[in-house]
Order: sequence, then C-alpha cells, then structure tokens
Amino acid sequence: MAVKERGNTLETGAQVITGQLGKTIQRLRKAYNLSLSELAEQSGVAKSIISQIERNETNPTLATVWRLSQALDMTVERVLASSDDAPFVEKLTRADTPILLSEDGLVRLSIIGWIKTVEWLQYYDMDAAPGGELDSDGHQRGAVECLTVLKGTLEVEVGGVIESVKEGETVRYRCDRRHIIRNRTDAPARAFMVCLLKAAVLE
Repeated sequence: MAVKERGNTLETGAQVITGQLGKTIQRLRKAYNLSLSELAEQSGVAKSIISQIERNETNPTLATVWRLSQALDMTVERVLASSDDAPFVEKLTRADTPILLSEDGLVRLSIIGWIKTVEWLQYYDMDAAPGGELDSDGHQRGAVECLTVLKGTLEVEVGGVIESVKEGETVRYRCDRRHIIRNRTDAPARAFMVCLLKAAVLE
C-alpha cells in the first residue's frame, strides 16, 4: 500500500473500517484522562473528527489512526486489534503497555489493566522515584482506589488525611476528591494500584 506525504499530512486511499475502533479510541482517551480537546491538540486530529470516530460516524484514514495511536502511546496494530472476536488469551509486550508520567516526571504509571474495562476498572504498576509526587484530581463520585506497596514506602493524602503505607501494606481511599501519592524517602518505591470508578457511592 503506497503512503504519500503531502506537507505534514499522510494520505492514504485505504480507510479503516471497524465497529470497535471508536470504542477503543474512547477507552484509551479516558484511560489517560484526556478531553476531546486535549487529544485533538496532542494528535493534530480535529476535535470534531475524533468525536465522530468515537461515535462510529466516520471511517478514519490510516493516517488519522496513526496520529491518534501516537498521541495515545499505542501502536496502530494494538488500536486496530481490539475486537470482540479477538482470542481469549492476549499478551502485551512492554512496548504495547501505555505509560503515564506525573508532572514532575518522577512517578511512572504503567497501564496494565484491560482497555475494555477502563471506564469502570483501572489498574496500574507504579514506580515512584525518591521525591516523586502524583497529584490527581477527583474522579467520579463514589470512586475508590486501592494501593498496595510492593517495595519501599509511600504516603497517601486524601482530604487532609495523610497515611504512610509500607511494603506489604494496602490502603483504600475515596478518590472522588483530590488525592496525592508521594515518595518522601530516599529509596525508590513500587506499588500496585487499582481504581474502581463505578464503586457504590459511599455516604
């Protein structure tokens, strides 16, 4: 298949036709907590086009899928492979695993959860360098996060309450409000984090 470059735009005659594509793009976007506008800015694809793709109202070109996959830190193959007919056993390589970084660049979140459940269940492998801080806005009402420290010590702050979590310990907290995870020690820390976005509302 010939792909030509015209200015900054890759053109291709072939269109990607898949009913799962829109759902996959939307799930990935939500996994990164990106708005349509933010994804449009990062990918160079118009907000209106992304919206149409997510609603399966258009068949994007391969060039458009490539731009979106780059912005979402996924290979084109992984984006297009999402299908209800896919094999039950699925293996992701290190390169296929999306990565999020904290603003200070010291906390690294590997999204190891299944992309199809990202709207209600997310789980991450977290590495926090000394001094690293992950400052997150609140998720939807009733959301709960569970953090299990695998190595080192982390500090969790929610609603003015601060809890120190050591290796082998688990802390659960409401994440429907601002929550901060810090590594105040001089050693690296690692944790496994699960976020239940549609947990029952806690009164």
